[in-house]
Amino acid sequence: MITLHALEYSRATRVLWLLADLGQTCNRIDYPRSESFRAPEALSKVHPLGKSPVIEDDGLMIAESATILRYLAARYGDDSHTPPRDTREFWDHEVLFDYVEASFAEVALQAILPAFSGKPAPDAAKAALDKHLDYIAQAIGDGPLLFGDTAMLADIQLSYIIALLARLDLLADHPKIAAYWEALQKQPGYIAALRAAGPMAPPA
Repeated sequence: MITLHALEYSRATRVLWLLADLGQTCNRIDYPRSESFRAPEALSKVHPLGKSPVIEDDGLMIAESATILRYLAARYGDDSHTPPRDTREFWDHEVLFDYVEASFAEVALQAILPAFSGKPAPDAAKAALDKHLDYIAQAIGDGPLLFGDTAMLADIQLSYIIALLARLDLLADHPKIAAYWEALQKQPGYIAALRAAGPMAPPA
């Protein structure tokens, strides 16, 4: 059985979502955040960088949520979370899947971190975030999700950052993204993951 090292209010929820979609259970080891909202020292004993999520499977340890999601899809022979491989949509999906952490996360954090302290995002950070949210809105197209009605790996990957932006009222100028967030929250795997481990974003 997969062991999941799951930090509270973290990207680990993505892994639980996919596992729920796949009908798979895991041995979940939970780690509470410190008073400063940091990962506890105990996670450093799991991964040298103190990262979460991390999974263990038959002696294999994997970090990075995108790699974990791809691994689980391969491990359980799942092809329902990507468009068919011989289509243009498959490569559109792969771009969006990697875009989340490679490009979007850093931009979003420039607005998210001040908001957590009750401060407005700097003008440059807000402008950069708006540009990326417009890009995502274009990718959604007719929606409600990135590739229609069914959540793909890219949707699961994107959900954590969108959850933080929604929690901090940073989607007010982007109704299409807000509608996308509403659609994500109706996905069965998302609902199951939250029931198991609590919300993605911290409470107020």
